[in-house]
Amino acid sequence: MLYGARGVGYESLFMPVSQNPIRNVAIIAHVDHGKTTLVDGMLSQGNVFRENEQVEERVMDRLDLERERGITIMAKNTSVTYQGVKINIVDTPGHADFGGEVERVLNMVDGVLLLVDAVDGPMPQTKFVLTKALALGLKAVVVVNKIDRPNSRPDWVIDQTFDLFVSLDANDEQLDFPIVYTSALQGIATLDLAQPGEDLRPLFDTILEKIPAPTVDVNLPFQMLVTSIDYDTHRGRVAVGRVYAGKIRPNQQVVHFDRDGRANSGKVVQVFTHNGLRRQEAEEGVAGDIIAVTGVAAVNVGETLADAANPKALPVTQVEEPTLRMTFSVNTSPFAGREGQFCTSPHVRTRLYRELESNVALRIEQTESPDAWSVAGRGELHLAILIETMRREGYELQVSQPEVIYKEFDGKLCEPYERLTVDVAEDYLGTVVEMLGRRRAEMQDMTYKPNGEVHVEFDIPTRGLIGFRTDFLTETRGTGIMNSEFSGYRPFAGVIQSNRSGSLVATEAGSTTPFGLSNAEPRGKLFIGPGVDVYEGMVVGQHVREGDLDVNVCKRKHLTNMRSSTADEGIRLTPPIQMSLDRSLEYIGPDELVEVTPKTVRIRKKTLDKTQRRRAEKHAELAGTR
Repeated sequence: MLYGARGVGYESLFMPVSQNPIRNVAIIAHVDHGKTTLVDGMLSQGNVFRENEQVEERVMDRLDLERERGITIMAKNTSVTYQGVKINIVDTPGHADFGGEVERVLNMVDGVLLLVDAVDGPMPQTKFVLTKALALGLKAVVVVNKIDRPNSRPDWVIDQTFDLFVSLDANDEQLDFPIVYTSALQGIATLDLAQPGEDLRPLFDTILEKIPAPTVDVNLPFQMLVTSIDYDTHRGRVAVGRVYAGKIRPNQQVVHFDRDGRANSGKVVQVFTHNGLRRQEAEEGVAGDIIAVTGVAAVNVGETLADAANPKALPVTQVEEPTLRMTFSVNTSPFAGREGQFCTSPHVRTRLYRELESNVALRIEQTESPDAWSVAGRGELHLAILIETMRREGYELQVSQPEVIYKEFDGKLCEPYERLTVDVAEDYLGTVVEMLGRRRAEMQDMTYKPNGEVHVEFDIPTRGLIGFRTDFLTETRGTGIMNSEFSGYRPFAGVIQSNRSGSLVATEAGSTTPFGLSNAEPRGKLFIGPGVDVYEGMVVGQHVREGDLDVNVCKRKHLTNMRSSTADEGIRLTPPIQMSLDRSLEYIGPDELVEVTPKTVRIRKKTLDKTQRRRAEKHAELAGTR
C-alpha cells in the first residue's frame, strides 16, 4: 500500500481543485550535495529576510550538532511566496542513518527536488530517497547542483540519473523529468547550460509549472496527518503536518486516532502556518497546506487528527525497521553522578521513551535489568546523535558495543547487508580491498576516474562496517570517501575475524602521573594524559598486542634526594589520542562500555575488578575446550 497524497487509501477522498495557490515540495539528495545551501538561496531570493538582516549560512540547520557536523539531522519546514503561490519547502537529511526522517515527511508533499552533484552524480542515498518518492507517485524535478565546480560533468550526471530512474522501474511520466542546473552557493539556476543563470527564478518557475498543486477538497471533513512533533515551553506539544481534507480553526473539537487506531477526543487551541522561517498564527488551516497546531497533548508522529463530527483515520506512516542496536543503561562507574544532572533510572527511561515521540526510526525495549534498555536504530550515527544529544541535555549513561539485528527467513539465520561505495586514490585501493575482504565484503563494481581515484562498490554485512570508518580514514590518510545504504537481509555470511588489539586497563584509582604514563606508553597508544582521574577497570589506551594489559598509570616515581616537584620534569609523553564519542563507539569490544557524561567520554570494562575479569576469562577458556 502506498501512503501519500495520491497513494492507495487517499484517492477516494480527494478531488482536484484548480488554481490552488500552494505547492508542497521536499528537497532530497545524498549527504553534502547542497540541499540546505539551496534552501538558503531560495529563502534569500524569496524575500524572507529583510535587506539589512544578518543571515547565517545553512540557516535551516538550527541544531548545534547539525552545524558542528555539517549535516542535516532533522527534517524542517519553511516556505516562500513566488508569483502569489505559497511554496512549502521541506529540507530533509541526506545521511542514510536518518532515512526515517525522509520517509515520514514525504507524505506531506506532492513533488520533490532531487539534488544531484554535478561531479559525483547519483550516490547511495540518492537511490534510497528516490525509491521512496517514486513509490509514492511523487513528481520529481532533477536539480544538477554545483555546476560551478571546475570538473563538473552535467551530461554524464543526467545519463546516470536517468539510468537510476530506469533501474527503479519509474513509469513513463516519471522518466520524463524536468532538469534544472544550479549553483546553490552562487544562488543561480538555468534550464540551458549555454545560457548562464542570473538568479533562481528558473527553479521557482519549474516548481510552479511541474510540481502539481495539492488535489484536495476543503469541503470534506477535516483530516490531518501528523509528521513531526515540536515542543514549546508556553504552548506545550506542537503537532506539524499536512491537512489532507477540510479546514481546521482554533478552539475546534477534533478526534485523535493513535497508531493503534484508538480514537480520543481533543481540541485544537491554536493554528499556525509557515511563513519563511517563522510560524505565523492563522485563523484557519486549509486542505493542501502544511500547518502546526497546539492543544492535543497526546498526539504523536504518524497519527491522525480528524473532524469530531465525521472522524476518519488516515493510514499510519510506516518506516523501515532498524538494523543496529545498543544497550543504554544507568551509569554504574565509580564516577557516576559527578558531572550529570540526570543520572537515575527514571530519568534515563523517561528521556528515551520521549525520543520515540518524534524519532520514528527508533525502537526501544526494556531488558531484563530495570536499569538497561535495548535501543535500535538505523546505524551508528543515528544512535550516536541520540547519545550526544542526551549528554548535552545533562544526562549520564553508559552504552554497549553496537550489534546488528538478526532475523530468520524460511528457517535460515539472516543478517542486514549494506551497499558500500568507496572513492579512494589508486595508491590505497589494494589496502582498502584487503581490509573489506576480511570483513566479508564482496566487490560488485569498479570504475577508474580521470582524477586518479577509483570508485568501488561492495556488498557487505552491516556488522562488517562496525568500527571500519576509523581504520578506513587512517589507511587512506583521511582522503578516502565512503557511503553506505541498507540493501536488505541475506543469509548469515559467517564469522568475521577481528584483528582488533587489546586495551590498556587501569589497575587502580587515582590521578594519572607522567611517570605512570611513561611506563605504559611503550605498550600501546594512550587515550589520556597526566592529571586525569581514573578508576580501576577504566580503559586508558590501546594495547599493541592482542589481549588486554593491566597498567598502573597512577604510579609515582620513588624519590631519593630529588625534590618531589621536579620528579616528572624530564619525562616527555606522546600526545594522547582524543577519543570522541563516535570514535569510542567504534573502538569498544563486547566486554567494554562507553561511559557518557555532559563533560567526559570514558571507555571502561563491563567488569571493573581485574580478578573477576580474569576468573571470567578462565571460565570462558575452559568452556571452549570442552
